[in-house]
Amino acid sequence: MKTMKNWLLTGLMFLIVSSVFSQGKITGTITDGQMTLPGTNIAVKGSTTGVSSDFDGKFSINTSVVSGELVISFIGFDTKTVKFSVSNGATVNLGTIVLNENSNQLNEIIVTSGVADIAKDRKTPVAVSTIKAAEIQEKLGTQEFPEILRNTPSVYVTKSGGGFGDSRINIRGFDQKNIAVMINGVPVNDMENSAVYWSNWAGLSDVTSAMQVQRGLGSSKLAIASVGGTINVLTKSSDMKEGGAVSSGFGNANYLKVQASYNTGLLKNGLSASVLLSSTTGDGYVDGTNFEGKNYFIALGYKANDKHDLQFTFTGAPQWHNQRSTNITLDTYLKYGSNGEPNTRYNSDWGYLNGEQFNMKRNFYHKPVASLNWDWKINETTKLSTVVYGSWGRGGGSTGTGGIRSLNYLNSAFRTATGLVDFDKIQAYNSGQTVMINGVARTRTTTGVTGQYQNTSSAGTSSTTTTGISRISSFNSHDWYGGIVSLNKKLTQTLTLDFGIDARTYKGIHYQDVNTLLGGDAFLDNTNVNSPNRVLTETYSVSPSLNPFASSAVKEKIGYDYDGGVNWYGAFTQLEYSKDNLTAFVQGAVSQQGFKKTDRFTYLSSNPLSDTSFKNIIGGNVKGGANYNINENHNVFVNAGYYSKQPFFTAVYPNNKSLVNGNLVNEKILGFEAGYGFRSAIFNANLNIYNTQWKDRYQRSNDTDALNPGGYYDYSGITEVHSGVELEATAKATDKLKINAMFSIGDWRYKGNSISNRYDVSNNPVSGGTSTTLYLDKVKVGDAAQLTASLGASYEVFTRVILDANYNYNDKLYASISPANFSSSTNKGSLELPSYGLMDAGFSYKMLVGRDKANSVVFRLNVNNVLDETYIAESKTNIFASDFVSGSSGPTYESAGKTYNGVAKANSVFFGFGRTWNFSLRYNF
Repeated sequence: MKTMKNWLLTGLMFLIVSSVFSQGKITGTITDGQMTLPGTNIAVKGSTTGVSSDFDGKFSINTSVVSGELVISFIGFDTKTVKFSVSNGATVNLGTIVLNENSNQLNEIIVTSGVADIAKDRKTPVAVSTIKAAEIQEKLGTQEFPEILRNTPSVYVTKSGGGFGDSRINIRGFDQKNIAVMINGVPVNDMENSAVYWSNWAGLSDVTSAMQVQRGLGSSKLAIASVGGTINVLTKSSDMKEGGAVSSGFGNANYLKVQASYNTGLLKNGLSASVLLSSTTGDGYVDGTNFEGKNYFIALGYKANDKHDLQFTFTGAPQWHNQRSTNITLDTYLKYGSNGEPNTRYNSDWGYLNGEQFNMKRNFYHKPVASLNWDWKINETTKLSTVVYGSWGRGGGSTGTGGIRSLNYLNSAFRTATGLVDFDKIQAYNSGQTVMINGVARTRTTTGVTGQYQNTSSAGTSSTTTTGISRISSFNSHDWYGGIVSLNKKLTQTLTLDFGIDARTYKGIHYQDVNTLLGGDAFLDNTNVNSPNRVLTETYSVSPSLNPFASSAVKEKIGYDYDGGVNWYGAFTQLEYSKDNLTAFVQGAVSQQGFKKTDRFTYLSSNPLSDTSFKNIIGGNVKGGANYNINENHNVFVNAGYYSKQPFFTAVYPNNKSLVNGNLVNEKILGFEAGYGFRSAIFNANLNIYNTQWKDRYQRSNDTDALNPGGYYDYSGITEVHSGVELEATAKATDKLKINAMFSIGDWRYKGNSISNRYDVSNNPVSGGTSTTLYLDKVKVGDAAQLTASLGASYEVFTRVILDANYNYNDKLYASISPANFSSSTNKGSLELPSYGLMDAGFSYKMLVGRDKANSVVFRLNVNNVLDETYIAESKTNIFASDFVSGSSGPTYESAGKTYNGVAKANSVFFGFGRTWNFSLRYNF
């Protein structure tokens, strides 16, 4: 018996010793790509051995097998399996293991093309914020695409007039014409005026995998217009994992959106595909701004082998939407409000015609974009990235033209008691019926040998009996082709060289046509010198063509008819040094931009000015910077750059004539920036300071005078200096509680004076055509809040049940420049508007479904402006409460009681939206 016990004890000791000596240790760190993930579960597959990552995301696990797999899981992230191999008694470090958020729709940044310049954390020396697809899906709701950036430093977003897609964004005080917008590395700012119309990209939020904002000169190697910053949008890739989604959302003002998408994943033959379709309709928060938008996205991929990757995308968003683009005074909002409060939804551009809604201001457009990316890995140190692309924009916007006895459609003579435009009265007069105008019976008379009621672009005089009012459209169509080729060569272990070329050609097609005569018989146009006194009867649609290659021309054009040609040739290079904790770069780019005008109306076809040669202008930039990681927690960076930026098309050919500006100069931008970053398992922060000087700026702005509808101002010789401080931070207080915050304050001022010219909707000089000096020295730059702050949090109440809220505050908000108020050196500067704060909140629940709980149903409720704050988002005029109501003496607006919240009621403003909400249901499979 004793012998048996000895054998058993000996055997047991042998097993224990064998087990001990066969054990190995595996270590590593778990992150989400940006932050570490404490509490992650790590287990050896096929065993009961398991541990959790510590406070810093680190783990250490023992194993009795020499090879196998670790199963790593964390709530809200895809489970990941990692193979390991470890010798007896040894330790192997698997390094950093990145988990991906577990939505089938893209949540991580997927860069499908080497031409996209994406900033890397703790490496690229620029101020950057990144918004992932999951946040866009959750929180955008009924908001416009740029509004998702509202809680990033130095960003100010407004809905402008409030029409679908009419929002605008400012970064560091620079408007979106001076912010480079890139989609998968391809620039999309209009090549004539650098504008971005978000209504043309209304479907972009549906297909975005990530959006990155690089404030300042940015990291793009191209010579682009990134004065204020660069918005890099990365769309979904065709080779994402197999799966799809269907969703539906509804909200206030009859908002309805439906969407479906599917990804094949990367097939064994190297092919992949991704498609998305969506439709959005609604009445609009602002009165009379109903809309309809579609969106389609097709991506096809082919990976022949490890060396070649081809990606083709084709996307577009045909849409139409009624607008509120005529500026409205505070007095008018109050007139049509109640109980002393303004009607912030009031819109002076719409009414009813024959019992149906009718709006003079309607935008319609379809801008399909196709691109083909080819990435070729030539060898281990060399990679060639190429993209060729094309865009075919078709559409424009409508407005009213002409008048009745010198009165345009905005006049109170054509208003109902509730402030709507009385289009029935206009139609009745236009067609020869007798109507009451300002208490007097008026009847239109015919003109011409045919006895027609002929409308024109003239409003006539108070005694004119033949003119009428029409709705016309101004077209801004285009054909755009381009390509970028970039070679990336790793020279040594520490040096990498990039160089390439950027070529684009653009043809802008501009003209006007008539879309309704409002009861008239014909339209008399005398603007075409090659065919004067034309009597036209054709009318055209104000809905976008679903054919992406539809003809951009119509038969009967009015007002103007010209093409703007722009050719761009550029070359760029960058040398990057990276070793240990230091990364540094220097880059330069040069471009030649050529401008050409072909005018079929203003000049006889025999005149050389009817078809000019190209005016070529050289521009470029040079930038450099460095980032140093002090340790795993701290890093610092600096950058500087100089841009010589070519002027816009309208500056080359001012007043839309074919004579080149005799005082043509490049805009000059000099920028400096420094930053500090802190990273830890629970807290991240970025602190940036910047200074940007901008000389010889050219700008165009809309005229707010109701007597000049569609008119505008041109400014030249502007100099601005923008300086500021930015702070952005996130904290993971617990596994369930996340906190985000930001604060930015700027000092943005004009330096020196400027010149202003005023024109009407047909590009004719107003007020005699004389130039006016604007005394702007030290005046605050307006149109964006110079102090912004936000504080938000999300809390997982139960498993996959999350509540979130965010408060956004805006102060030091100044009105945009109103030229009439700066013609004297003793002006009062920019009008400061009242500060305001907005609370947004949301609720989401993710329910796992399916056989293996691999699919999910996501419920989401968003409420924006929860407290229903009434606030002025922007003002186009600078009238102070201390200004005289009339002339140079008498009562002031303040003493006469003509103020609202301290702001003179004569100012033309746009209010922001009140409380809005939306609910969505999404099935991911």
